[in-house]
Amino acid sequence: MPQVHDRGGWPTDEPIDREEHVLSDWELRVDAMHNVLSYKGLRRTDEMRRAIESLSPETYEACSYYERWTAALEILLIEKGVVSKEELDLKHAELQG
Repeated sequence: MPQVHDRGGWPTDEPIDREEHVLSDWELRVDAMHNVLSYKGLRRTDEMRRAIESLSPETYEACSYYERWTAALEILLIEKGVVSKEELDLKHAELQG
């Protein structure tokens, strides 16, 4: 059974947007973290793919490309014991005010 990530997008008559996307500061930070974790041996491409593919269809659809990367990195860092879900939840609550 094909999953949400296998279908290549929703069918549409709209042309593909081929314009360059200027990355936001947070997207640049996620990309940098992705590269650092790879360099440190804490993230591999196959692990990222598995983590992204483990997102629910609703989450996958609701997230942008770099939001999926963020969710996948969170999954991997929790799995590897680098950070706990509780630590991430606490920091998130702290940042929300």
